[in-house]
Amino acid sequence: MSSHSWSGGKYGVGKRMSLKVTRKIIDAIHSGELNKVEYGTLPIFNFQVPVTCPGVDSHILTPKNTWSDKAAYDQELKKLAGMFQKNFKKYQDKATKEVVNAGPVL
Repeated sequence: MSSHSWSGGKYGVGKRMSLKVTRKIIDAIHSGELNKVEYGTLPIFNFQVPVTCPGVDSHILTPKNTWSDKAAYDQELKKLAGMFQKNFKKYQDKATKEVVNAGPVL
């Protein structure tokens, strides 16, 4: 999961999320429709992600669903979390406890 805009695999394996899908998600944000849908939690990062979005195949809203190699997804998710944690160490002494605790948990 090298980037949230990639679907189906990391860069070089997956593909960029289509503009059509991206526009549907942005439209749902602007219209307030995403305030009315169910959310799930992305493990490790604890992000709340919509389970459904009007006009979007719900399968793609959970990133792991789009990867054929689920173990590779888990590995990339952990790798990304580790990179985040390493980088954040430079700033954590300036951050509140709430901000520090909001980071990924491995």
